[in-house]
Amino acid sequence: MSPALSRLSPVPLDSSPEHPQPLRAITSAVRGWVDRLGAVWVEAQLIELNRRSASKIVFLTLRDTLANVSVSATISPVTLDSAGPLNEGATVVARLKPTYYETAGRLTYACDAITPIGEGRLLARLEQTKRLLQAEGLFDPARKLRLPLLPTRVGLITAAGSAAERDVIENARRRWPGVALEIRHVLVQGQQAAEQLIAAVRGLDAQREVDVIVVARGGGSVEDLLPFSDEGLIRAVAACRTPVVSAIGHETDAPILDLVADVRASTPTDAAKRVVPDVVDELHRLDQARSRLDGAIRGLVRRQLDQLDSIRSRPVLADPRASLVPRYEQLGSLRERSGRAIRHRLDREATGLLHTIARVRAMSPKATLERGYAIVVDTGGRAITSVRDVGVGDDVRAYLADGQIVGRIDEIVPGSIGDRETAQQPTRTASAAETEEER
Repeated sequence: MSPALSRLSPVPLDSSPEHPQPLRAITSAVRGWVDRLGAVWVEAQLIELNRRSASKIVFLTLRDTLANVSVSATISPVTLDSAGPLNEGATVVARLKPTYYETAGRLTYACDAITPIGEGRLLARLEQTKRLLQAEGLFDPARKLRLPLLPTRVGLITAAGSAAERDVIENARRRWPGVALEIRHVLVQGQQAAEQLIAAVRGLDAQREVDVIVVARGGGSVEDLLPFSDEGLIRAVAACRTPVVSAIGHETDAPILDLVADVRASTPTDAAKRVVPDVVDELHRLDQARSRLDGAIRGLVRRQLDQLDSIRSRPVLADPRASLVPRYEQLGSLRERSGRAIRHRLDREATGLLHTIARVRAMSPKATLERGYAIVVDTGGRAITSVRDVGVGDDVRAYLADGQIVGRIDEIVPGSIGDRETAQQPTRTASAAETEEER
Protein backbone atom coordinates (compact mmCIF):
# COMPACT_ATOMS: atom_id res chain seq x y z
CA MET A 1 0.00 0.00 0.00
CA SER A 2 1.30 3.46 -0.93
CA PRO A 3 2.11 5.98 1.86
CA ALA A 4 -0.71 8.27 0.67
CA LEU A 5 -3.26 5.51 0.95
CA SER A 6 -1.87 4.26 4.26
CA ARG A 7 -2.56 7.64 5.80
CA LEU A 8 -6.18 7.30 4.72
CA SER A 9 -6.57 3.86 6.25
CA PRO A 10 -9.81 3.91 8.25
CA VAL A 11 -10.13 2.81 11.87
CA PRO A 12 -12.18 -0.39 12.08
CA LEU A 13 -15.61 0.03 13.64
CA ASP A 14 -16.28 -1.99 16.78
CA SER A 15 -19.01 -4.52 16.17
CA SER A 16 -20.12 -7.95 17.35
CA PRO A 17 -23.15 -10.18 16.99
CA GLU A 18 -24.40 -8.79 20.28
CA HIS A 19 -23.59 -5.16 19.37
CA PRO A 20 -23.94 -4.81 15.56
CA GLN A 21 -23.45 -1.50 13.80
CA PRO A 22 -26.40 -0.04 11.86
CA LEU A 23 -26.04 -0.19 8.05
CA ARG A 24 -26.16 3.58 7.76
CA ALA A 25 -23.03 3.81 9.92
CA ILE A 26 -21.16 1.58 7.49
CA THR A 27 -22.29 3.46 4.37
CA SER A 28 -21.52 6.78 6.03
CA ALA A 29 -18.03 5.59 6.97
CA VAL A 30 -17.39 4.33 3.43
CA ARG A 31 -18.50 7.65 2.01
CA GLY A 32 -16.17 9.47 4.41
CA TRP A 33 -13.22 7.31 3.42
CA VAL A 34 -13.95 7.81 -0.34
CA ASP A 35 -14.37 11.56 0.02
CA ARG A 36 -11.01 11.77 1.83
CA LEU A 37 -9.37 10.13 -1.19
CA GLY A 38 -10.28 13.09 -3.48
CA ALA A 39 -9.34 13.31 -7.20
CA VAL A 40 -6.55 11.02 -8.38
CA TRP A 41 -4.56 11.00 -11.65
CA VAL A 42 -4.41 7.48 -13.09
CA GLU A 43 -2.79 5.87 -16.14
CA ALA A 44 -5.02 3.42 -17.94
CA GLN A 45 -6.10 2.11 -21.32
CA LEU A 46 -9.33 3.39 -22.87
CA ILE A 47 -11.17 0.23 -23.93
CA GLU A 48 -14.68 1.59 -24.49
CA LEU A 49 -16.14 4.96 -25.41
CA ASN A 50 -19.93 5.27 -25.40
CA ARG A 51 -21.56 8.48 -26.60
CA ARG A 52 -25.31 8.71 -26.20
CA SER A 53 -27.01 11.15 -28.52
CA ALA A 54 -29.60 12.37 -26.03
CA SER A 55 -27.29 12.41 -23.02
CA LYS A 56 -25.06 15.21 -21.73
CA ILE A 57 -22.44 12.78 -20.43
CA VAL A 58 -20.12 10.24 -22.08
CA PHE A 59 -19.41 6.85 -20.52
CA LEU A 60 -15.83 5.57 -20.45
CA THR A 61 -14.38 2.20 -19.55
CA LEU A 62 -10.77 2.31 -18.34
CA ARG A 63 -8.55 -0.71 -17.71
CA ASP A 64 -5.23 -1.02 -15.94
CA THR A 65 -2.41 -1.53 -18.42
CA LEU A 66 -0.93 -4.44 -16.42
CA ALA A 67 -3.63 -5.89 -14.17
CA ASN A 68 -7.06 -7.10 -15.17
CA VAL A 69 -8.83 -4.22 -13.42
CA SER A 70 -11.33 -1.94 -15.09
CA VAL A 71 -13.72 0.80 -13.96
CA SER A 72 -16.49 2.83 -15.56
CA ALA A 73 -16.39 6.59 -15.46
CA THR A 74 -18.40 9.52 -16.78
CA ILE A 75 -17.09 12.60 -18.56
CA SER A 76 -18.67 15.62 -20.16
CA PRO A 77 -18.52 15.87 -24.00
CA VAL A 78 -16.76 19.23 -23.77
CA THR A 79 -13.97 17.80 -21.61
CA LEU A 80 -13.62 14.78 -23.87
CA ASP A 81 -13.47 16.83 -27.09
CA SER A 82 -10.86 19.17 -25.62
CA ALA A 83 -8.49 16.20 -25.30
CA GLY A 84 -8.47 15.73 -29.09
CA PRO A 85 -9.42 12.59 -31.02
CA LEU A 86 -9.40 9.51 -28.81
CA ASN A 87 -9.69 5.95 -30.06
CA GLU A 88 -10.48 2.82 -28.13
CA GLY A 89 -7.24 1.12 -27.17
CA ALA A 90 -5.33 4.35 -26.58
CA THR A 91 -3.30 4.83 -23.39
CA VAL A 92 -4.47 7.88 -21.45
CA VAL A 93 -3.89 9.79 -18.24
CA ALA A 94 -7.18 10.68 -16.58
CA ARG A 95 -8.13 12.46 -13.38
CA LEU A 96 -10.82 10.47 -11.58
CA LYS A 97 -12.91 11.54 -8.61
CA PRO A 98 -14.55 8.55 -6.84
CA THR A 99 -17.96 9.14 -5.30
CA TYR A 100 -19.95 6.82 -3.09
CA TYR A 101 -23.76 7.06 -2.99
CA GLU A 102 -25.03 5.93 0.43
CA THR A 103 -28.61 5.35 -0.63
CA ALA A 104 -27.67 2.96 -3.44
CA GLY A 105 -24.42 1.68 -1.97
CA ARG A 106 -22.77 2.31 -5.35
CA LEU A 107 -19.29 3.59 -6.11
CA THR A 108 -18.89 5.76 -9.25
CA TYR A 109 -16.05 7.63 -10.91
CA ALA A 110 -16.20 11.04 -12.54
CA CYS A 111 -13.48 12.10 -15.00
CA ASP A 112 -12.82 15.82 -15.30
CA ALA A 113 -9.59 15.67 -17.35
CA ILE A 114 -8.10 13.20 -19.83
CA THR A 115 -5.20 13.25 -22.26
CA PRO A 116 -3.56 10.58 -24.43
CA ILE A 117 0.06 9.57 -23.80
CA GLY A 118 2.62 7.52 -25.70
CA GLU A 119 1.01 5.57 -28.52
CA GLY A 120 -2.38 6.96 -27.59
CA ARG A 121 -1.13 10.49 -28.22
CA LEU A 122 0.26 9.34 -31.56
CA LEU A 123 -3.01 7.68 -32.55
CA ALA A 124 -4.94 10.82 -31.58
CA ARG A 125 -2.72 12.92 -33.84
CA LEU A 126 -3.19 10.48 -36.72
CA GLU A 127 -6.92 10.54 -36.18
CA GLN A 128 -6.94 14.31 -36.36
CA THR A 129 -4.96 14.24 -39.64
CA LYS A 130 -7.31 11.59 -41.02
CA ARG A 131 -10.36 13.72 -40.25
CA LEU A 132 -8.80 16.76 -41.91
CA LEU A 133 -8.00 14.87 -45.13
CA GLN A 134 -11.37 13.18 -45.15
CA ALA A 135 -13.11 16.54 -44.91
CA GLU A 136 -11.26 17.57 -48.08
CA GLY A 137 -12.71 14.55 -49.91
CA LEU A 138 -9.40 12.77 -50.52
CA PHE A 139 -10.90 9.44 -49.43
CA ASP A 140 -13.97 9.73 -51.64
CA PRO A 141 -14.60 6.44 -53.52
CA ALA A 142 -15.43 8.47 -56.64
CA ARG A 143 -11.75 9.45 -56.86
CA LYS A 144 -10.56 5.85 -57.00
CA LEU A 145 -8.96 4.69 -60.26
CA ARG A 146 -9.47 1.21 -61.70
CA LEU A 147 -6.50 -1.11 -62.00
CA PRO A 148 -5.45 -2.08 -65.55
CA LEU A 149 -6.38 -5.58 -66.68
CA LEU A 150 -2.83 -6.43 -67.74
CA PRO A 151 -0.22 -3.81 -66.76
CA THR A 152 2.72 -3.38 -69.11
CA ARG A 153 5.02 -2.11 -66.35
CA VAL A 154 4.47 -2.14 -62.58
CA GLY A 155 6.10 0.46 -60.37
CA LEU A 156 7.23 -0.84 -56.98
CA ILE A 157 8.25 1.38 -54.05
CA THR A 158 9.77 -0.52 -51.14
CA ALA A 159 12.86 -0.96 -49.02
CA ALA A 160 15.95 -2.47 -50.64
CA GLY A 161 16.28 -6.21 -49.98
CA SER A 162 13.12 -6.31 -47.87
CA ALA A 163 10.76 -9.25 -47.56
CA ALA A 164 8.02 -7.07 -49.03
CA GLU A 165 10.07 -6.55 -52.20
CA ARG A 166 10.75 -10.26 -52.50
CA ASP A 167 7.09 -11.18 -51.99
CA VAL A 168 5.86 -8.76 -54.65
CA ILE A 169 8.48 -9.73 -57.25
CA GLU A 170 8.19 -13.50 -56.77
CA ASN A 171 4.40 -13.58 -56.75
CA ALA A 172 4.10 -11.19 -59.68
CA ARG A 173 6.51 -13.19 -61.89
CA ARG A 174 5.01 -16.46 -60.80
CA ARG A 175 1.61 -15.28 -61.91
CA TRP A 176 2.77 -13.53 -65.08
CA PRO A 177 6.39 -14.28 -66.08
CA GLY A 178 6.52 -11.47 -68.64
CA VAL A 179 5.62 -8.66 -66.24
CA ALA A 180 8.08 -5.72 -66.14
CA LEU A 181 8.89 -4.06 -62.80
CA GLU A 182 10.14 -0.51 -62.23
CA ILE A 183 11.56 -0.60 -58.67
CA ARG A 184 12.36 2.39 -56.45
CA HIS A 185 14.22 1.68 -53.21
CA VAL A 186 13.43 4.07 -50.36
CA LEU A 187 13.54 4.26 -46.60
CA VAL A 188 10.30 2.96 -45.11
CA GLN A 189 10.76 4.35 -41.57
CA GLY A 190 12.53 7.24 -39.97
CA GLN A 191 12.55 10.97 -40.52
CA GLN A 192 13.61 10.88 -44.19
CA ALA A 193 11.24 8.08 -45.19
CA ALA A 194 8.26 10.30 -46.00
CA GLU A 195 10.36 12.59 -48.22
CA GLN A 196 11.78 9.66 -50.20
CA LEU A 197 8.35 8.06 -50.54
CA ILE A 198 6.89 11.27 -51.97
CA ALA A 199 9.73 11.60 -54.50
CA ALA A 200 9.38 7.97 -55.59
CA VAL A 201 5.61 8.26 -56.05
CA ARG A 202 5.91 11.42 -58.13
CA GLY A 203 8.74 9.97 -60.20
CA LEU A 204 6.84 6.79 -61.14
CA ASP A 205 3.66 8.74 -61.80
CA ALA A 206 5.55 10.87 -64.32
CA GLN A 207 6.55 7.78 -66.37
CA ARG A 208 3.88 7.04 -68.96
CA GLU A 209 4.92 3.42 -69.35
CA VAL A 210 4.14 2.69 -65.68
CA ASP A 211 0.51 1.48 -65.47
CA VAL A 212 0.22 0.96 -61.70
CA ILE A 213 2.26 1.83 -58.58
CA VAL A 214 2.62 -0.48 -55.56
CA VAL A 215 3.82 0.90 -52.22
CA ALA A 216 4.89 -2.09 -50.10
CA ARG A 217 6.26 -2.57 -46.59
CA GLY A 218 6.19 -5.29 -43.97
CA GLY A 219 4.48 -4.99 -40.60
CA GLY A 220 5.62 -2.78 -37.74
CA SER A 221 4.59 -0.65 -34.82
CA VAL A 222 2.58 2.52 -35.11
CA GLU A 223 5.77 4.58 -34.90
CA ASP A 224 7.40 2.51 -37.67
CA LEU A 225 4.43 3.03 -40.00
CA LEU A 226 4.21 6.80 -39.41
CA PRO A 227 5.75 7.75 -42.82
CA PHE A 228 2.81 6.08 -44.56
CA SER A 229 0.44 8.43 -42.74
CA ASP A 230 2.40 11.55 -43.62
CA GLU A 231 0.15 14.30 -44.93
CA GLY A 232 2.53 15.15 -47.79
CA LEU A 233 2.58 11.53 -48.98
CA ILE A 234 -1.21 11.32 -48.79
CA ARG A 235 -1.62 14.43 -50.94
CA ALA A 236 0.99 13.18 -53.45
CA VAL A 237 -0.88 9.88 -53.86
CA ALA A 238 -4.21 11.70 -54.19
CA ALA A 239 -2.75 13.76 -57.06
CA CYS A 240 -1.47 10.70 -58.97
CA ARG A 241 -2.84 9.97 -62.43
CA THR A 242 -1.61 6.38 -62.09
CA PRO A 243 -3.51 3.89 -59.89
CA VAL A 244 -1.78 3.34 -56.54
CA VAL A 245 -1.95 0.15 -54.47
CA SER A 246 -1.17 0.32 -50.75
CA ALA A 247 0.39 -2.86 -49.30
CA ILE A 248 1.58 -1.79 -45.86
CA GLY A 249 2.10 -4.26 -43.03
CA HIS A 250 -0.48 -6.86 -42.18
CA GLU A 251 -4.26 -6.99 -42.17
CA THR A 252 -4.48 -5.21 -38.81
CA ASP A 253 -2.19 -2.33 -39.83
CA ALA A 254 -4.12 0.68 -41.17
CA PRO A 255 -2.02 3.72 -42.10
CA ILE A 256 -3.77 6.65 -43.75
CA LEU A 257 -2.21 5.64 -47.08
CA ASP A 258 -4.69 2.73 -47.18
CA LEU A 259 -7.58 5.21 -47.28
CA VAL A 260 -6.31 7.41 -50.11
CA ALA A 261 -4.90 4.60 -52.28
CA ASP A 262 -7.02 3.37 -55.16
CA VAL A 263 -6.72 -0.23 -53.89
CA ARG A 264 -5.78 -1.42 -50.41
CA ALA A 265 -3.98 -4.79 -50.26
CA SER A 266 -3.73 -6.63 -46.95
CA THR A 267 -0.13 -7.75 -47.57
CA PRO A 268 2.55 -7.31 -50.26
CA THR A 269 1.68 -10.79 -51.54
CA ASP A 270 -1.94 -9.75 -51.86
CA ALA A 271 -0.81 -6.66 -53.77
CA ALA A 272 0.96 -8.81 -56.37
CA LYS A 273 -2.16 -10.92 -56.80
CA ARG A 274 -4.36 -7.86 -57.25
CA VAL A 275 -2.07 -6.08 -59.71
CA VAL A 276 -0.89 -8.95 -61.94
CA PRO A 277 -3.34 -11.51 -63.34
CA ASP A 278 -2.54 -15.21 -63.11
CA VAL A 279 -1.57 -16.49 -66.56
CA VAL A 280 -2.97 -19.94 -65.77
CA ASP A 281 -6.30 -18.48 -64.68
CA GLU A 282 -6.39 -16.17 -67.68
CA LEU A 283 -5.68 -19.04 -70.09
CA HIS A 284 -8.40 -21.05 -68.39
CA ARG A 285 -10.82 -18.15 -68.73
CA LEU A 286 -9.75 -17.73 -72.35
CA ASP A 287 -10.49 -21.40 -73.02
CA GLN A 288 -13.86 -21.03 -71.33
CA ALA A 289 -14.64 -17.93 -73.36
CA ARG A 290 -13.55 -19.67 -76.57
CA SER A 291 -15.70 -22.68 -75.69
CA ARG A 292 -18.71 -20.48 -74.94
CA LEU A 293 -18.15 -18.53 -78.15
CA ASP A 294 -17.86 -21.75 -80.17
CA GLY A 295 -21.04 -23.09 -78.57
CA ALA A 296 -22.86 -19.83 -79.24
CA ILE A 297 -21.80 -19.84 -82.92
CA ARG A 298 -22.75 -23.49 -83.36
CA GLY A 299 -26.09 -22.85 -81.70
CA LEU A 300 -26.72 -19.86 -83.94
CA VAL A 301 -25.83 -21.81 -87.09
CA ARG A 302 -28.00 -24.72 -85.97
CA ARG A 303 -30.96 -22.44 -85.34
CA GLN A 304 -30.51 -20.77 -88.72
CA LEU A 305 -30.34 -24.16 -90.47
CA ASP A 306 -33.50 -25.30 -88.68
CA GLN A 307 -35.21 -22.10 -89.71
CA LEU A 308 -34.02 -22.55 -93.30
CA ASP A 309 -35.33 -26.14 -93.36
CA SER A 310 -38.63 -24.90 -91.99
CA ILE A 311 -38.86 -22.29 -94.71
CA ARG A 312 -37.91 -24.74 -97.44
CA SER A 313 -40.57 -27.20 -96.28
CA ARG A 314 -43.37 -24.71 -96.84
CA PRO A 315 -45.64 -25.51 -99.85
CA VAL A 316 -44.84 -22.29 -101.62
CA LEU A 317 -41.17 -23.25 -101.79
CA ALA A 318 -41.65 -27.01 -102.22
CA ASP A 319 -43.74 -26.37 -105.41
CA PRO A 320 -43.65 -22.69 -106.37
CA ARG A 321 -46.21 -23.27 -109.20
CA ALA A 322 -48.80 -24.72 -106.84
CA SER A 323 -49.86 -21.31 -105.65
CA LEU A 324 -50.14 -20.07 -109.24
CA VAL A 325 -52.63 -22.71 -110.47
CA PRO A 326 -55.61 -21.21 -108.59
CA ARG A 327 -54.55 -17.82 -109.86
CA TYR A 328 -54.43 -19.09 -113.43
CA GLU A 329 -57.94 -20.52 -113.05
CA GLN A 330 -59.16 -17.33 -111.46
CA LEU A 331 -57.53 -15.30 -114.24
CA GLY A 332 -59.19 -17.46 -116.93
CA SER A 333 -62.57 -17.09 -115.28
CA LEU A 334 -62.11 -13.33 -115.05
CA ARG A 335 -61.00 -13.17 -118.71
CA GLU A 336 -64.07 -15.14 -119.81
CA ARG A 337 -66.38 -12.98 -117.73
CA SER A 338 -64.79 -9.80 -119.03
CA GLY A 339 -65.11 -11.09 -122.65
CA ARG A 340 -68.80 -11.82 -122.17
CA ALA A 341 -69.34 -8.45 -120.55
CA ILE A 342 -67.57 -6.66 -123.42
CA ARG A 343 -69.46 -8.56 -126.11
CA HIS A 344 -72.76 -7.93 -124.35
CA ARG A 345 -71.91 -4.25 -124.05
CA LEU A 346 -70.91 -4.07 -127.72
CA ASP A 347 -74.10 -5.81 -128.82
CA ARG A 348 -76.17 -3.50 -126.69
CA GLU A 349 -74.38 -0.43 -127.98
CA ALA A 350 -74.71 -1.64 -131.62
CA THR A 351 -78.42 -2.13 -131.18
CA GLY A 352 -78.75 1.31 -129.68
CA LEU A 353 -76.68 2.76 -132.53
CA LEU A 354 -78.98 1.16 -135.13
CA HIS A 355 -82.00 2.56 -133.37
CA THR A 356 -80.41 5.97 -133.25
CA ILE A 357 -79.52 5.83 -136.97
CA ALA A 358 -83.08 4.81 -137.79
CA ARG A 359 -84.47 7.73 -135.79
CA VAL A 360 -82.01 10.11 -137.42
CA ARG A 361 -82.91 8.86 -140.86
CA ALA A 362 -86.60 9.09 -140.08
CA MET A 363 -86.17 12.70 -139.07
CA SER A 364 -83.89 13.60 -142.02
CA PRO A 365 -85.24 16.18 -144.59
CA LYS A 366 -84.19 13.86 -147.35
CA ALA A 367 -86.45 11.15 -146.02
CA THR A 368 -89.27 13.69 -145.97
CA LEU A 369 -88.56 14.63 -149.55
CA GLU A 370 -88.51 10.97 -150.54
CA ARG A 371 -92.04 10.64 -149.17
CA GLY A 372 -93.26 13.21 -151.78
CA TYR A 373 -92.79 16.48 -150.02
CA ALA A 374 -90.94 19.51 -151.46
CA ILE A 375 -89.24 22.55 -149.98
CA VAL A 376 -90.16 25.85 -151.67
CA VAL A 377 -87.91 28.90 -151.32
CA ASP A 378 -88.02 32.39 -152.80
CA THR A 379 -85.33 34.00 -154.84
CA GLY A 380 -83.51 34.97 -151.67
CA GLY A 381 -83.34 31.32 -150.51
CA ARG A 382 -85.87 31.84 -147.67
CA ALA A 383 -88.31 29.06 -147.09
CA ILE A 384 -91.92 29.87 -147.97
CA THR A 385 -94.22 28.74 -145.15
CA SER A 386 -97.33 30.80 -145.96
CA VAL A 387 -99.21 32.09 -149.01
CA ARG A 388 -98.65 35.53 -147.58
CA ASP A 389 -94.89 35.19 -148.12
CA VAL A 390 -95.29 35.38 -151.96
CA GLY A 391 -97.35 37.03 -154.60
CA VAL A 392 -98.57 36.18 -158.11
CA GLY A 393 -95.75 36.44 -160.57
CA ASP A 394 -92.99 35.79 -158.01
CA ASP A 395 -90.26 33.35 -159.00
CA VAL A 396 -89.89 30.36 -156.66
CA ARG A 397 -87.65 27.27 -156.46
CA ALA A 398 -88.86 23.85 -155.21
CA TYR A 399 -86.42 21.28 -153.87
CA LEU A 400 -87.48 17.68 -154.50
CA ALA A 401 -85.85 14.37 -153.62
CA ASP A 402 -84.23 14.02 -157.04
CA GLY A 403 -83.78 17.65 -158.15
CA GLN A 404 -85.11 21.21 -158.29
CA ILE A 405 -88.00 22.93 -160.03
CA VAL A 406 -87.94 26.65 -160.93
CA GLY A 407 -91.20 28.39 -161.68
CA ARG A 408 -93.45 31.47 -161.36
CA ILE A 409 -96.61 31.71 -159.29
CA ASP A 410 -99.73 32.10 -161.41
CA GLU A 411 -102.38 31.70 -158.71
CA ILE A 412 -102.61 31.76 -154.91
CA VAL A 413 -105.42 29.75 -153.22
CA PRO A 414 -105.72 30.33 -149.47
CA GLY A 415 -106.65 27.47 -147.10
CA SER A 416 -105.18 24.11 -146.14
CA ILE A 417 -104.97 21.01 -148.25
CA GLY A 418 -107.25 19.04 -145.93
CA ASP A 419 -110.14 21.48 -146.38
CA ARG A 420 -110.79 20.66 -149.99
CA GLU A 421 -110.91 17.63 -152.16
CA THR A 422 -109.90 18.02 -155.73
CA ALA A 423 -109.97 15.53 -158.43
CA GLN A 424 -106.59 16.45 -159.53
CA GLN A 425 -103.96 16.17 -156.77
CA PRO A 426 -101.34 18.86 -157.09
CA THR A 427 -97.69 18.22 -156.45
CA ARG A 428 -97.01 18.04 -152.66
CA THR A 429 -94.53 20.46 -151.29
CA ALA A 430 -93.03 20.60 -147.79
CA SER A 431 -92.49 23.90 -146.22
CA ALA A 432 -89.38 24.66 -144.28
CA ALA A 433 -91.46 24.75 -141.08
CA GLU A 434 -92.77 21.22 -141.65
CA THR A 435 -89.38 19.92 -142.48
CA GLU A 436 -88.00 21.55 -139.36
CA GLU A 437 -90.82 20.00 -137.27
CA GLU A 438 -90.08 16.53 -138.61
CA ARG A 439 -86.44 17.03 -137.96
